Amino acid sequence: MENNKIKTKVLRPKFDSDLDIIELSKENIVDESIFSYGIISDCNLENHEADRVNFKQVIFKKVIFSKITFRRIELVDVRFENCDLSNVDFNEASLHRVEFVNCKIIGINLNEATFRDVIFENCNGEFAFFSYSNCKQVAFLQCQLRSSDFQNSKFVKVEFKESNLLQAQMNFTSLKGIDFTSCDIEGIGVNIADVKGVKVTAMQAVSLSSILGLIIK
Repeated sequence: MENNKIKTKVLRPKFDSDLDIIELSKENIVDESIFSYGIISDCNLENHEADRVNFKQVIFKKVIFSKITFRRIELVDVRFENCDLSNVDFNEASLHRVEFVNCKIIGINLNEATFRDVIFENCNGEFAFFSYSNCKQVAFLQCQLRSSDFQNSKFVKVEFKESNLLQAQMNFTSLKGIDFTSCDIEGIGVNIADVKGVKVTAMQAVSLSSILGLIIK
């Protein structure tokens, strides 16, 4: 998707013209490992745990992460293409100029993460955890986010476009300025204070009113 279709200005990852092939294995991923300027493709990484791993200018293609815990991971100028990151634990992650394209991120743990210029495009993020995250210039485009958790988060210039937010939880997260008009937000969990200044359709407003206990005559 082209940037001009995103209302929020989100910077894409930057890459050098010639990236090397990086071979990932449990043996070379240890605490505070640094991987940079390369492509990681068509591989499985499973049953591994490491802290503060750093990836810079890295493209992941068709990589399957299984039972992976990379807490406090740092991602700078990184792209995930057609990857499976379901149930990965990236708690307290730091993401700068990162994009997830056609990825499976069901149940991913991005609680307490910091997002700066991050794009999720055509991703399945059902049951994903983003609570207590700090999001600035983040776009969710054509994503499945049913039953995802964004509670107690901070949103600055965050966009949801043509995404499924059915039963998503956003309590204690200010949604001021967020445009939900192209999304399905039925059953979304919010407080009255959270939805001040939010943009919704007339039908969505009726749905929200029932959630908030309002009676419309």
